[in-house]
Amino acid sequence: MNAGEIEKAVAVLRRGGLVAFPTETVYGLGADAGNPAAVNKLYATKGRPADHPVIVHLADIAQLKRWTRDITPIARKLAERFWPGPLTMILRRAPGVSDAITGGQDTVGIRIPSHPLAHTLLDKFGGGIAAPSANRFGRVSATLAEHVRREFGDAVDFVFNDGACEVGIESTIVDATGSALVLLRPGHVTALDIENATGIAIVAPTVHSPRASGTLAAHYAPATPLLVMEGDLLLELAATLTRQGQRVAVLARSALQPLHHGLTWLAAPLEAHAYAHDLYANLRVLDAAGCGALLVEQLPQTPAWAAVNDRLGRAAAGSRPPSTPPLC
Repeated sequence: MNAGEIEKAVAVLRRGGLVAFPTETVYGLGADAGNPAAVNKLYATKGRPADHPVIVHLADIAQLKRWTRDITPIARKLAERFWPGPLTMILRRAPGVSDAITGGQDTVGIRIPSHPLAHTLLDKFGGGIAAPSANRFGRVSATLAEHVRREFGDAVDFVFNDGACEVGIESTIVDATGSALVLLRPGHVTALDIENATGIAIVAPTVHSPRASGTLAAHYAPATPLLVMEGDLLLELAATLTRQGQRVAVLARSALQPLHHGLTWLAAPLEAHAYAHDLYANLRVLDAAGCGALLVEQLPQTPAWAAVNDRLGRAAAGSRPPSTPPLC
């Protein structure tokens, strides 16, 4: 870690600029959370709707009082168990927290990341950094610095380069504003992890749950139309499309690639955490292959795969207009 780079990034944040930095989950595109003009610049650069809230990243729990109020005992227990780490909590926002952060809601998303560089940056900055994933809104998240540079070019003032993110998918999000815990987005910290830590059963969101980052039905999407399919159906459709002269990209569970002309094939890891680590990098490689379809082999429908299945479902919904029928 280069101290000079940290100081340069802090200076960029303090003057209202944008900094892309790695966390243990994905790369974040950061702005000074206390500067509404900087947050507006962040939204404009990403193309993010104004009512879609962002997550505020903090260096330590002591900073919570600046951003939140009415912290429940359950929330404190979660903080003690999972922070620093890949868990975001939705809490009641403190007076003075800008609507630019919360999407106009009375809640705010807070996370304390465990990545050493992110922690040092936050500590040196001394305030909250609003940091959604470092990609255009709705598109595939960035897990490498080169993903950020390709997506934004010179629109981001400073980009750290610290290798691949450890987890590879976004944080778990839990609404901890009340006596119940509501899982808004699955992630590396699982529902079972949370239940074991608190002794409280996780419940599903309702129409009254707070809006939270990355929870729209269509999100994390490549430009290439993406379909998630059972293995046999995937092979059948790939063969049909390639016989028709189309190019097809496949994210498979097997390295045994059929000998079809025009097929771009990637074999993904078989273990859930490794699959998640590679997911966005794999989707970016396949999206750049110039194919007419991106077929993803269906994953196990078990709790261990819940977060990855969530991301692939949203990616499939976001990779084509709602009026466009599936390729099959």
